[in-house]
Formats: sequence, structure tokens, C-alpha cells
Amino acid sequence: MATWRRDGRLTGSQRLLCAGLAGTLSLSLTAPLELATVLAQVGVARGHARGPWAIGRRVWRAEGPRALWKGNGVACLRLFPCSAVQLAAYRKFVGLFTDDSGHISQPSSIMAGSLAGIVSTIVTYPTDLIKTRLIVQNMLEPSYKGILHAFSTVYQQEGFLALYRGVSLTILGSLPFSAGSLLVYMNLEKIWNGPRDQFSLLQNFTTVCLAAVVTQTLSFPFDTVKRKMQAQSPYLPNYGGVDVHFSGAMDCFRQIVKAQGVLGLWNGLTANLLKVVPYFGVMFSTFEFCKRICLYQNGYIVSPLSYKLTPGVDQSLKPQELRELKKVFKTGKLKSKKPTL
Repeated sequence: MATWRRDGRLTGSQRLLCAGLAGTLSLSLTAPLELATVLAQVGVARGHARGPWAIGRRVWRAEGPRALWKGNGVACLRLFPCSAVQLAAYRKFVGLFTDDSGHISQPSSIMAGSLAGIVSTIVTYPTDLIKTRLIVQNMLEPSYKGILHAFSTVYQQEGFLALYRGVSLTILGSLPFSAGSLLVYMNLEKIWNGPRDQFSLLQNFTTVCLAAVVTQTLSFPFDTVKRKMQAQSPYLPNYGGVDVHFSGAMDCFRQIVKAQGVLGLWNGLTANLLKVVPYFGVMFSTFEFCKRICLYQNGYIVSPLSYKLTPGVDQSLKPQELRELKKVFKTGKLKSKKPTL
């Protein structure tokens, strides 16, 4: 059994801010690999080498270095609402799966996380579609002048439902994603030959990266079809650069296998897996640094550069309780002072 825990020394807004900043930095640093992944999935690189280095170099030469970060702006803006919705949904699902003693099993915890991810993805899905459209367009001859223009253009030309094209693949892809998560986390003790509560920071980081590799590999075909559905549009040059033409999700699967073989469903996987370690490495280190700053600001540690606890401070108190306690002590000291002549 596992207990759902979070650091109560941070406020909800602080946790959201730390997660948002960490996600923004990690997304920005790995954006060129994300661009290579999406272009390989959509098929823009058809007829050329599809490796991440070859795709990045070709985009650089054709559109300039800034083009390597196409779509990263909307991806970063999407983080905060997506994180907020996911956190709120996760709390609800955890409450449903938690037993009377306040514990939740590992499979139930993973299921709660998967369902929360589905909810947040559906709510913010239009931003993901816009990211794909911005990535596949040529910056020198853009169909969309920016994020807002892309939203309004897609809505006016293709209708509201076009903003949710391919959303069903997200739901279907969550099934192998959840199965992969269970496969990894249910075998952790066998992998590390020890109990979970004694894992080191390096072991936890390696576990997250391993889980990401397994889950993304299993769900990648669904993501590939989703990207093609997002990019395809009769209003874009060459139908958005999609290398196969289709009438729906199932037809897209068939056309990919027919034209490229089964492995065509995994085009772009190499670039996607290459970003796993730097993405989570930057995210974890940034989140921990932001967390230390918040803990220092709240008065729990003596310095933002270490986790050395502040002497005499009860670490079980919540931030609001600690502030109230400090006010009480400060007021008491002022009242205890006697006037002097």
C-alpha cells in the first residue's frame, strides 16, 4: 500500500508556481527535440532523413534558428492551466480511491494520475492542436501569425470541433500508458532489490525516466495518429504536410501501415526518447530549487541553497499556521517589554 503525500509546507499556489516554472524551463530546453518528434510523426520529413539531428539541421537552414522553438510558446502557456486542472482532478480521484484509513494502493494511485491527465488534456486540448499547427508551418511563409490568430483562423475556417480533432486518440492512448506505468511501478522492488521507501534520489529519478520510456513507447502509435489528425487541413499548404491522407482515426492507422509498415507508427520515437532524461532532469532540479526558495520564504529552512531545517520550527505546521504562530510570539514579546525611564 502507498500513502498519497504532498509537502504541506508549501501553499497550493507555491506548488503550482514551482511546477509551472520547472515545466516551462524543461520544455524550452528540449523544444528542438519536440519539434523533431512532431515533424517526423506528421510526415513533413518524408523523402529526407528523419533523424532528430537531420530534421533540426534542415529546419535551421530553411527557416533560421528561431524555428527550432516553433510552438514552444503555446506549450509553455498551456502548462499552468493544465497543471491546475490536473492537480484538482487528481485530488478528486484520489479522494474516490482512498480507503477509510487514508491510504491508496499503487494501482489506484496510478489510475488516479492517468484519469487526471486525461481530464486536463481534454480541457486544454485546443492548445495542443495549435502547437502542432505552429510547428508544421513554415515560419517564412506562415499560415498563422501567432497563437491567437491560429485559434481564430482554425475556428473560423474549420469550426469549433476542429480544435478537438484527434482528442479520442488521447483517451485511447491512456490505456497502454497506464499499463506501462503499472508494469514499471509494480516491479520496482524487483528492479532495485529493496523497498520503495528506501530508494535514493537517483533511483527515483531513474524510475521516472524508465517509466516515461516504457509508457511513451507503448502509447506512441496513438500519439502519431493524433499528430497527423491535428496537422491535416485542406486550408494549409500540402494539407499540413501530412504524408498520408485519411478520413478518420482508424483509416489513418490503416494508411500508415499500408504506406510505411507497422514501424511507421513509431516515426519520431528516437527524438522523443532522447528528450526524456534532460526533460525530467531539468524539471526535477528546477522544481527542487524553487521549492527550497519557497520553504526558505515560509521559514522552514535556513537557506534556499540547502535543506537545513530552521531550529525550533515545527515542520508539521502548515504555512498559514506557522505565520500565525510567529505573529503570536511577536505580539507576546512586544507586550512583555516593560517601559523604561
